[in-house]
Amino acid sequence: YQRRVHGTPSECLFFFGMSETENKPVETPAAAEPAADAEGEGPTPGDGEDGPKIEGEAKLAPVDIVTGEENEETLWKKRAKLYRFDKESNAWKERGTGEIKFLQHKETKKVRLLMRRDGTHKICANHTVHPSLEIIPNVGSDKSWVWSVPEDFSEEPPTPETFAVRLQTVELATEFKSKFEESQKINA
Repeated sequence: YQRRVHGTPSECLFFFGMSETENKPVETPAAAEPAADAEGEGPTPGDGEDGPKIEGEAKLAPVDIVTGEENEETLWKKRAKLYRFDKESNAWKERGTGEIKFLQHKETKKVRLLMRRDGTHKICANHTVHPSLEIIPNVGSDKSWVWSVPEDFSEEPPTPETFAVRLQTVELATEFKSKFEESQKINA
């Protein structure tokens, strides 16, 4: 079988699989097979051209992660979306989605609100739930609450912030408000 790209064999620029002078397929050298390993098994993937041979599993030592929450007890924790009010643009900006929680210190008994973003675990809210804070319903939503803090420690330096939190259901939003007010009484 001879396959021509264009014209007769003398006019063709190239052929596929056949010699122009002989009517037989062109012999191509076979790829070199990697030698069998010491146990007589076949070639191992990763030998030769593909790169170095890697044996076994990586042995990783356990790492202790210090979150700053080791001396605290979780009083309440739920998934939520947090917003902060940007005064310059006069608009709400999303701060992050993750678990919002009330943490009580085991020794001082003070309660703080902490929220970390999903995935990165970066802190997006971190402040004491002070008794003077006022929590109000967000206009237009029964699943959202708004409050302002004089100092939020999620970024350096601490800044005053106005937050809004939106929870998945009305019941969770009601639980959040009652935990917020309970935390204020504890910190009084």
